Amino acid sequence: MKSKQYSVKVYETVVTDELKFMEFFDSNYTLFKDHLILIQGSMSSKIKTYLKNKNLKYLNDIDLPKGRTRKALEEELKSEKVDAAVSKQIAQNELNRLSNQLQNNLTVLDEMVRSGREINIHGDLLLLNRVNSGATIKTTGNLIITKVVEGAIRCHGNFMMLTASPKANIVFHDVEVDNSLLEDRLNRVELKNNEIIITPVLKKEINWA
Repeated sequence: MKSKQYSVKVYETVVTDELKFMEFFDSNYTLFKDHLILIQGSMSSKIKTYLKNKNLKYLNDIDLPKGRTRKALEEELKSEKVDAAVSKQIAQNELNRLSNQLQNNLTVLDEMVRSGREINIHGDLLLLNRVNSGATIKTTGNLIITKVVEGAIRCHGNFMMLTASPKANIVFHDVEVDNSLLEDRLNRVELKNNEIIITPVLKKEINWA
């Protein structure tokens, strides 16, 4: 992708008197010929024709973003980094909490599950990598996958924790889970009172499958 960044001078005004408007830009043309003219409110065809003939670039009824000082920008970036760090820590704490619940013949794998491979686990599984499209994982126990799932999951434990792509096929206790509830974030999928509950790890709301 090729891109350019411009620093544009903007002059904002309102047309209250067409004659005075044109007289102003006639007398100050040299000053404003390199500006972007931002005109708020209605514009007549006469004003549009005038600006076109003068080759003045303009926008009408547009809210442009306001400039920020360097200090304000640095503070915003710092705040975003802090928020990201907090979110990461929350996710890690949740992962640790659920990892401690894995007790049923725990298997830990730190490898990518590639297309065409099928893994069958009798008990719990903690997978520290991704599941590619075309791969399948089946567990009789609980399941945690720390990276994105694009393949098929068959889990019969009390809970799963994973992030699924639109390609994934997630089945929990023989019920297919809607991928839109699992995308772009880490989710906890639990079986409670014969109901499947999906909870985004970093959000409070609960979705019912």
